[in-house]
Amino acid sequence: MRRIKQCWSSLNIAFSMYSKLPAAQCEWSEETMKYVMCFFPWIGVIIGLLCFGWEALASYLGVRDALRNGILIVIPVAVTGGIHLDGFLDTSDAMSSWRPMEKRLEILKDSHAGAFAIICGIVYFFLLYGVLDSVRGEMAAVYACCFVVSRSLSAFSVVTFPKASAKGTVAGFSKNAQTRVIQATSVGYLLIAAIVMFVLQPVYAAAALVGAAASFAWYYHRAMKYFGGINGDLAGYFLTVCELAMPFAMVVVSCFL
Repeated sequence: MRRIKQCWSSLNIAFSMYSKLPAAQCEWSEETMKYVMCFFPWIGVIIGLLCFGWEALASYLGVRDALRNGILIVIPVAVTGGIHLDGFLDTSDAMSSWRPMEKRLEILKDSHAGAFAIICGIVYFFLLYGVLDSVRGEMAAVYACCFVVSRSLSAFSVVTFPKASAKGTVAGFSKNAQTRVIQATSVGYLLIAAIVMFVLQPVYAAAALVGAAASFAWYYHRAMKYFGGINGDLAGYFLTVCELAMPFAMVVVSCFL
C-alpha cells in the first residue's frame, strides 16, 4: 500500500511539473519524488495520441496544410506549457555566448530571453513546420511514438548523467530518485516504443531511433563539455532537439524510398 501511494504521488508530481494536464495535489518530499521520472514518459503517450488523433482528423476533414502543421506544433507546447522549450531557449542563449562555464551556468538561471534565444526559437519552429509538412501516413504514426522515446531518454539522463549543479530540479529529482528503477523503466518504455514503431513502419522507425541516438549523444557531449553536467534547462534542450531530429531523420529517409 505504501509503494502504491508513493507511485500515485510521483505520477501526480510528474504531471503537475511537466504538463498542464489535471493532477491531484501532493506533498513534495523525498518519499513522493522517488518515482517521478518513471511517469514522465506517460506525458509523451498523451501528446503522441493527441498528435496522431489530430493528424487523422485533419486528413479526414481535408484541413489545409498550414492549419494542420500549426496545430501539430502547438499540441506539445500546450500540453507541457512550454517548460522544455524554455530550457531550449535558455540553453541556446548560454551556448551562443561563448563565455566561460561559470558564466554559461549563470545565463541558464537568467529569466530574461536574449537575442540568441529568440533567433534559435524562430529557426527551430521554421524547421519543425517544414519537417511536419512531410510527416504523413505511416510516418505520422511513427512520429506519435517519438514523444515517448524523447522522454524515456531524458528520464534516463536525469538519473544517470553528472549534474552541472547540486541544486535545481534535476538534481533534486536525481537525489531522491530510485536510480535503478528509473533506469530500468526508461529502458523498458524505450523498448516498447521502439517495438511499436517497427511494427508500424520499420524503415521510418529505424531512422527516427538513429535521430534520437544521435541527439542523445550530442546532448551528453555538449552538456559535459560546456556545462560540466546536466540540469533542467539542458534536459529540456535535449528533449526539444530530439523531437525535431527524429521526424527530420524520417523525412530524409523518405526522400530515398
